[in-house]
Amino acid sequence: MKQPVYSVVIPAYNEQEVIRETYMRLTDVMQKMSETYELIFVNDGSKDQTAYIIAEFCEKDPAVRLINFTRNFGHMSAISAGMEHARGQAIFVIDADLQDPPEVFPIMAEKWKEGYHVVYGKRLQRKGESVFKRLSAKLFYKFIRRMTSVDLPPDTGEFRLIDRQVCDVVNKLPEKNRYIRGLVSWVGFKQVPVEYVREARFAGKTKYPLRKMFLFAMDAITSFSYKPLKLATFAGFLISFVSFLYILYVIYEYFFTDRTVAGWASTIAAILFTQGIVLMILGLMGEYIGRIYTELQNRPNYIIQEIIEKDND
Repeated sequence: MKQPVYSVVIPAYNEQEVIRETYMRLTDVMQKMSETYELIFVNDGSKDQTAYIIAEFCEKDPAVRLINFTRNFGHMSAISAGMEHARGQAIFVIDADLQDPPEVFPIMAEKWKEGYHVVYGKRLQRKGESVFKRLSAKLFYKFIRRMTSVDLPPDTGEFRLIDRQVCDVVNKLPEKNRYIRGLVSWVGFKQVPVEYVREARFAGKTKYPLRKMFLFAMDAITSFSYKPLKLATFAGFLISFVSFLYILYVIYEYFFTDRTVAGWASTIAAILFTQGIVLMILGLMGEYIGRIYTELQNRPNYIIQEIIEKDND
């Protein structure tokens, strides 16, 4: 197949309710752009009919390719697989749920033609999300910008256009725990935002509940910063200093006053507090050690069961 101008990477997990609409809207947008293109759907171990529906697209449309994983390897792995198999000069990344509108692609493409290597979507509004979700997302971006050394733009996701050169550089990065938007920001190059309104899901349920969002945040922080370890060290010194002052106070009361030294309540409270800090620090260290363990295992980020595409011969 001749190298297309554009590749569109679409990770999908249990999206049978929306995947036909996704295909139609993507096809409509890409055909209007009047350039050669390919749609790369990455089925991340879906348990519904997602893979079968996409396979139908492949039978009738030579622009569609389907990468089937052997199981669910995660959103970042699915995007990585799509980027590694993309053949275009510019690569769009978009989720299958249609919260990020493909109609923004032409604007991104114009920015790319102006010389920008990365054009990322910046959310002006997030429809269909609870107040808690919007607030937690805002706090997450503020927190991660303070905790990491990488300039991560706020209110952005994986929705973006990536130049071929940037894609090749990111694909060569060896780490296993891949936080794609962080890696794309880390490599540099000329980057510019395009603002848009994020819609509510067209159908189906979110694949990022609170638990996954928390784990995602931990991945982001531990991938690009060791500041949490510095904070843990600072907390340890601070608690030790406060404890030392408290010991001096207890000694003073014992020898120079008639007051009885506080008993079990204050002692147990102090012990529980300090032990809680110790356990938190040990857990934090465990996160980093776990990442080292994963890197040393050197297992692949994903395993492909099959790649389906229409034979053009």
